[in-house]
Amino acid sequence: MRIATYNVEWFNNLFDSTDRLLADDGWSGRQDVTRAGQIEALGIVFTAMDADAIMIIEAPDQNGRRDAVAALEDFARAFDLRTRRAVMGFMNDTQQEIALLYDPDRLSALHDPRGAETGKKGAGDAPRFDGVFRIDLDIDATEDLVRFSKPPLELQVTTAQGTKLRMIGAHLKSKAPHGARTRDQVMRLSIANRRKQLAQAIWLRARIEAHLAQGEPLILLGDLNDGPGLDEYEDLFGRSSVEIVMGDEGDMGLLDPHARMALKRRLGPVPTSARFFLPKQGRYLQALLDYVMISPDLRARNPRWRIWHPFDDHDCWKVPELREALLTASDHFPVVLDIDI
Repeated sequence: MRIATYNVEWFNNLFDSTDRLLADDGWSGRQDVTRAGQIEALGIVFTAMDADAIMIIEAPDQNGRRDAVAALEDFARAFDLRTRRAVMGFMNDTQQEIALLYDPDRLSALHDPRGAETGKKGAGDAPRFDGVFRIDLDIDATEDLVRFSKPPLELQVTTAQGTKLRMIGAHLKSKAPHGARTRDQVMRLSIANRRKQLAQAIWLRARIEAHLAQGEPLILLGDLNDGPGLDEYEDLFGRSSVEIVMGDEGDMGLLDPHARMALKRRLGPVPTSARFFLPKQGRYLQALLDYVMISPDLRARNPRWRIWHPFDDHDCWKVPELREALLTASDHFPVVLDIDI
């Protein structure tokens, strides 16, 4: 079975108010890319992946007027994709939902959140992801209240072979220091925002450990927006959110070989899954932000990971149409797991 995660930049901009694809010459939101151009590129990438399930990060908006599931299923119909069914969990206010697009002939997927519901006061024992988490962020004997801006998507998945497993789609993000005017203000806001992101990682890790303690196979996938060496404040906190979510190697640790490789190498080449243009510097920054992590029991299912990077992956590079489509479709590239489930 092939399972992937893919952060699609500005996916929401590709649909009209009735959740139908808007393939015209208007700008998509991507630099110098029209809506029609991005839609065509995404069709090429999704068709080439031929995955059984794709966790879409930054999926189309869900609110009282927009329907993310309808939009994704319209996209699937347009390109005759096997992954023609979509499911999402708790909506958010960012116009960047988390949703799974999947082939219903290969698996079933149900939104199945765990944890207690909370009011405004929150709870300190890994509550439901749309709730409030109480944690002392700055060791001042006062608990802070933490919320997910994008609540992770929790799914109960059953494959056609009868394998049952848990799947969590996540998009952790540390906000930029908006409103800061001085260097000290930028520093204070940046540290506070990173502290909140690490708190979200701790919350997510608590849920992971609960699943592992119950012997439930687990796949966690998505954009963690963090990794070794990406943040100037990393040394201040000791660990990145990626390290927190993965845990230590062993019976309670998750495995993603790209992440493990990056964590062990402070110098030298590391895998990357995203590419951003820095206009002031006139160059591109590459980073490892996207992950597919599996529980220890799934390591015996012959897992094989691949980042569909247009320059680093030979099979992507040698097909010009696919290479260009990957560059046009998003600033992230798919991370794909093939596994015998």
